[in-house]
Amino acid sequence: MLAAGLLGAMTNLALAQSNVTIYGIVDLGINYTDNVRGNTLTQLQSGNASGSRIGFKGSENLGSGLSAVFQLENGFNADNGRMGQGGRLFGRMAFVGLSSASAGRLTLGRQADALGDYPGGLTANNSWGGTLFTHPFDNDTSGSFTLENSLNYTSPTMNGLTFSSAIGLGEQAGSFSQNSTYSFGMRYNNGPLTLAAGFINLNHPGMKGGVPSQIDTGSISNADVNFVSDHQQTIGLGAGYVVGAAAINMIYFHTKIKNPVGLQSFPGQSENVDPYLQRLSGIEFNNFEINSMYKLSPSFSLGTMYTYTQGSAQMAEGGRRVKPVWHMLGAMLDYNLSKRTDIYTQVAYQRRAGQRTGTDLDSAHIAGTANISSSNQQGVVRVGLRHRF
Repeated sequence: MLAAGLLGAMTNLALAQSNVTIYGIVDLGINYTDNVRGNTLTQLQSGNASGSRIGFKGSENLGSGLSAVFQLENGFNADNGRMGQGGRLFGRMAFVGLSSASAGRLTLGRQADALGDYPGGLTANNSWGGTLFTHPFDNDTSGSFTLENSLNYTSPTMNGLTFSSAIGLGEQAGSFSQNSTYSFGMRYNNGPLTLAAGFINLNHPGMKGGVPSQIDTGSISNADVNFVSDHQQTIGLGAGYVVGAAAINMIYFHTKIKNPVGLQSFPGQSENVDPYLQRLSGIEFNNFEINSMYKLSPSFSLGTMYTYTQGSAQMAEGGRRVKPVWHMLGAMLDYNLSKRTDIYTQVAYQRRAGQRTGTDLDSAHIAGTANISSSNQQGVVRVGLRHRF
């Protein structure tokens, strides 16, 4: 009895000083894609609207306004039970840090970059829609980009303004910057208005040790990037406004990629160099997106989006400029059965136009689908069920 009493007292004391929350999302749906290498495809797919996950997060009060914080988040495929993010145990997030209301928060580990957190948070794929509404080939990393070996600092919010910076250490002997990443972001909130801006710089993204023939196996800071290349830079600007039951967002991203050698967004290419992509010495993307979310009722909402992507690819031989264009349309109807469970329908359509590059970039490809199309068009319809806990 005495031992049980002591154990109970110690447990109550621990709970008074710290807290841990277990949370998660299970998202499953049926996707119908009209053109996958020339064929139609029907599949049960996990995590298009929200990545299926289970996580643990908590904090401990250290006194004087300072707290220790941590978060561990595992991504998994609910259709087959396998781990996501390349088989990582906590592939979505794994960090520990210190937080202060007056000094801000500093965290270390695997976590989101500043660009995706701020202007990226206003895109349709991050704010309400999910993977299917990602910009073509996720060229600006605004869809889902996580830094490994990183340090992230977020300032306190002052008069509606918040700053963030994140640095991913390359951890290559003899070179501080060979596979490093750094990003900055800011957000301003004033009632219905949100303004955001961000920047990210990636050195040898997706390469192992900066070697083009060795695609990353998860040992460097920028392992999640889609374009394997010598260098990538992206800047982003965003604005959002809430009017009654409607929220409207406008976003611009500019991406510049030097000497691309591979594209990890296509299944089957995650560990292979793409010889066709090497026909380009560089490529730039300008993404213009507008999206809206309208509450038709407390339980029923409608989201719509359109992205115009203008490309400019420089051919390695002769230096000729080729200008491809992508049009992306999407819509989502979402009905809440309860506070934690909803059913939804999504429709996404992409059309590739403009000049040809002689690479896989000439075909349409909607993120989250099985593969590229055999033509310049691709469409997806999804019906999903999502539960939060």
